[in-house]
Amino acid sequence: MEEPTSKDDSPRVLKVLEALKQASHQLQSHPSPNSEELNSSSAIKALLELETESDAILSKDPNLSSLSQHLSELKALIENLQKSRGHHGLKSFLARRASTHSISRVAGSIESEIQAWIDRESIDTLTRVLREQHFDNEDELIKLLSQFEDRISQGFNRELQDLVLKSKLFLLLESNLCNPNCSKRIRESCGFAIGALIRFNKDVFVGQVLMGPTIGSLVTMASSASIRVLCSLIRSIKSPLVDEIESSGEIPKIISFLSHQDLEIQVLGMDCVLEIGYFGRKEAIEAMLREGLIKRLVELQRSEMGGDLIDMGRYGSGDGKENEGVGAGGLEGGNRESREKRFLESHPFASCVARFAVQLEVGEGLRQRERRAFKQEILVRVREACVSDAEAATIVAEVLWGSSP
Repeated sequence: MEEPTSKDDSPRVLKVLEALKQASHQLQSHPSPNSEELNSSSAIKALLELETESDAILSKDPNLSSLSQHLSELKALIENLQKSRGHHGLKSFLARRASTHSISRVAGSIESEIQAWIDRESIDTLTRVLREQHFDNEDELIKLLSQFEDRISQGFNRELQDLVLKSKLFLLLESNLCNPNCSKRIRESCGFAIGALIRFNKDVFVGQVLMGPTIGSLVTMASSASIRVLCSLIRSIKSPLVDEIESSGEIPKIISFLSHQDLEIQVLGMDCVLEIGYFGRKEAIEAMLREGLIKRLVELQRSEMGGDLIDMGRYGSGDGKENEGVGAGGLEGGNRESREKRFLESHPFASCVARFAVQLEVGEGLRQRERRAFKQEILVRVREACVSDAEAATIVAEVLWGSSP
């Protein structure tokens, strides 16, 4: 009985398999339907060379036995296609077309088998390293996590999902994310991997996020990366996640990001507030208002990083003049949007009160009567927070007209 491939052999095996995968991928798109292309096909040449080279390597791993069979089948198909060279007539033409189709099919099977092996090896390695929880090479673990995130970001794959579930990888990612003894970089990378898993298949993994300590850990970390992951999770899971944030008492901590000394944290905190405003139900919006959100937004809009989009013609005066000139192909409207985008890049808190109000107005979490009630409450709180009648008039006008770009 052959010994399975050892871990020391894995890099060599991976190198051969990556070359096989690339060649088989090319062959699927260009299966060489005629003899001239057949003789010059780099993909076929590479596969035939690698078929001979890889035989001794692949035979050591039972997981690669099917791949060896596919390679042998491919070699036979290519030989048959070569034998048909120079023959003419309908029968020969149909035979070549059938061989070409079979070559493309087998090349696809080869690529799938190789990707399955790579997935098994990478998840096994990542799981083993995460389980140890004492990392001799932090950079290597970050690389493994990044590779895993990239892989599942390519789209849903049932075999890959089965590997993730069988390995209990989500629990290991969560454990390291919540472990204060792990470095910040590792915890953040685990957070990004969890976010990618939710995008990979929300229905399967969302329950683990809602029932586990992931959200609390992301909020407590209060880093730019953890807030990005939190925003991503809110966009993916929507109202159920905002409900969990509110019920677990995380709203005050999120509002506190707006007062952070780090500008990037403030800006990301604003993004998080806007996401909650869009998906949040009545209880979450009430919790934010109780925490003095509107007063803080007024202060941010008043700051040097704030400003008013009303000065750029976003809001009208009610006489319809704000729409003049837009009919010419929408050119003026496009220029205005471009100016607003540039302005918001350098003034991220511009019109932030009205932008929050718009999120409530167009969002998914509130009933129509709740939207109207919150709009009136926001106007009251704006007047209380403003330091002058002019400031109040500007912000109230923005809220009444709507703002979000």
